[in-house]
Order: sequence, then C-alpha cells, then structure tokens
Amino acid sequence: MKYRILAAISLAVLASGCTRKAEGQTVAVVNGDEITVPDLNFALSQAKVPEGADKTAARSQVLQQLIDRRLLAQQAREEGIDKTAEYLNAQRRANEDLLISMLANRRLKTAQLPSNREIDNYIASHPEAFANRQTWSLTQVMYPTPTDNKIKTDVIAAKTMDQLIAVLKKDNVAYQQQENRLDTAVIPPELYGKLNAVPAGEPFAISAGNRTIASVVTAREPHPLTGDQAKPVAVDAMRKTQTATALEALLKSRRNSAKIEYQAGYGPPSSTKK
Repeated sequence: MKYRILAAISLAVLASGCTRKAEGQTVAVVNGDEITVPDLNFALSQAKVPEGADKTAARSQVLQQLIDRRLLAQQAREEGIDKTAEYLNAQRRANEDLLISMLANRRLKTAQLPSNREIDNYIASHPEAFANRQTWSLTQVMYPTPTDNKIKTDVIAAKTMDQLIAVLKKDNVAYQQQENRLDTAVIPPELYGKLNAVPAGEPFAISAGNRTIASVVTAREPHPLTGDQAKPVAVDAMRKTQTATALEALLKSRRNSAKIEYQAGYGPPSSTKK
C-alpha cells in the first residue's frame, strides 16, 4: 500500500510539473503550447512596427497573430498533415533555405571591408549603378517562350514592338502587355552593356524558363549616385560579391571532400562530376 501511495504522489508531482502557465518567460499558453518572450520579440522584429506606434498595442496585436498561427498549426497536426511526405519534404527544404541564408549572413558580416582605392575602382567600373545610373521606362510584352523554329525566327526578326505583337497575333501566341520601370543599378554589368547598345525602339527579350519578356525602353531618367552617397552602396555591393565568391569556394571545397553516392542512372552529367 505504501508503494501505491508513493507512486500516486509521484504521478501527481509529475503532472503538476507538466502544467504550463503564462508566467515568467511564457507570455501565453495555447492548448499547452507555450509562446515565450523570445518568440514574441522575434515576431515583433519581423512585423516592422513603425516608429512612434503604440508599442503595447503592437505587442498585443502581434501576440494575437502568434496565437492564431499556433491554433491553425495545431489543427494541421491533428489532421496528420505533419506526417505527410509533402510536409516533410517542404520542411526539409525550408530548413535548408534558412540555414543557407544564415550561413550567407554570417559570411557577409565577417567579409573584409574594402580599401578606399578598391571602392573608387568599383564605382568607376560600374557606371550603370553610379555615375550613369538611370531609371528606364519600359513597355513590355510577356509571352510563352516559342518552341516552334518558324515562330522563333519571326520573333527574332521583329525590330519594333508593333512588329513583335503582329508576329504573336499571326501565330496565335497569347501575350500580355504592361508598363514597367527598371533601375539600371540592378542590371548585371555584363548584361548592361548589351542592353544599353540596343537601338532606340528595338525590343530586347529575356527568357526565363517557359516565359519570355520583351521590353522597349521608352524613356531614360538620370539618377546618378556619386560622392559620399555612392561609397556605402559600393561597399555593400562589394561585400555581397565577396560573400558570394566565398560561398562558391566553400561549396567547391565541400564537394571535393564529400562522399556522394548515386544510384545507377541518377549520377550527374560528366561536366559536373568531381
């Protein structure tokens, strides 16, 4: 009997210890699931609360959003969604994306600061982002990337947007037309020279998978970035480039030292083998 009493007391103690309460670092408990101060602070940092906003009201609103998320997540678990292959694959991909992003941010924070001479050289060698920076007004046409050789030939031969649209109509290719704006600072340097050399009024096309976007520059508005304003932008761009280069070297090193086994028929092309 004594042992039964002791066992009952032990179970009661364990049960009381497992009861979560909204106190200390726990700001709320949702069906036994804690929301902590770090959880709330992270959510507030992601919410980008405007300066001067009522912080108490903002905190309360963000906490309610966290509670809503927990409730819906709990419902998903009750329905067994977290056990499906689709969820597990998406979770793995999301975790990898987060890890890679944080690795890149860590490398970015430790990237070496360039010298003043290096900064000046970078600014001089990237006029599209600094001295010659412009905003281009674009008329664009989006259409499925042609696979028929005759349509390809007709599209390439078009020297104006009107001619291109006429070709698409003639060949019954669906398209959408829109107006857009483009900051030349975001154009890769190796592409900028080619685009800038396109004759006025002639469309240039960029394909991405099964979609192509043809654009015509209808206006160019200068927005030069020079002097003290240019330097921090240049430093940021240089550090990002340095980080990308470092990650490429790291990946190459990891591939060279990794043990990777493939099932027959799933190996990489010969050009990508270690």
